[in-house]
Amino acid sequence: MSLPLPVFCLLGAGLLAAGRLTAGEITVFAAASLSDALGELADTYHRVTGDTVRLNLGASSALARQIEAGAPADLFFSADEAKMDALAHAGLIDPATRRSLLSNALVLVVAADSARPVASPADLAAPGVRRLAVAEPATVPAGIYAREFLEKAGLWRALEPKIVPAENVRAVLATVASGDADAGFVYRTDALISKQVRVAWVVPPSDGPRISYPVAVLRGAPNPHGARRLLAWLESPPARAVFVKFGFIAEP
Repeated sequence: MSLPLPVFCLLGAGLLAAGRLTAGEITVFAAASLSDALGELADTYHRVTGDTVRLNLGASSALARQIEAGAPADLFFSADEAKMDALAHAGLIDPATRRSLLSNALVLVVAADSARPVASPADLAAPGVRRLAVAEPATVPAGIYAREFLEKAGLWRALEPKIVPAENVRAVLATVASGDADAGFVYRTDALISKQVRVAWVVPPSDGPRISYPVAVLRGAPNPHGARRLLAWLESPPARAVFVKFGFIAEP
């Protein structure tokens, strides 16, 4: 999304007024479901400030392990609070910078041309659904959310033999789109970017776990000042508008 010129100019002026900026690099480790929104925001931020935002995208669990192993990163943008909590307990984030910026919705998708009847959660147990793609349910936030929902619905044990675990939520999307799974759980934001799948139903917020995307500056960040500037910008109305455009729910 291109920002209107007055907003773009005001945004750039506000950032530059905060101090003389020297172009640099900011490395962001972010959940795969943020790929499209952060890609657009990184381009805009570079045009405004000259800073280059490097994105390392993947499952939040894998990214957290990389950070624990010493991978250099400035910001961590997780798809759940648990992965951020683990880094906080290890003393690897600056707690004063931690924010919960976004929420999302969990949806079940099928191939765009699928005629399989999956109008309700119970339909997943029918013989017509042989393979159900879920991000790794033991470690990946989207998979953990899906498992919590299915356990609450009393369906997890019946569906567990059908589960096809995937590396992350984007891999689930690709598995369903390719026909290698009959259905899969992804975030609403992922479903919106694919024409090869359609949403069969949305998990109501009252039935599913609360989905939260926290972000924080990492201790020992190579560019801590740049990371703080970027984080402040991600909280701004223009940046929030981009997240909303991609289907996220901006937290107050």
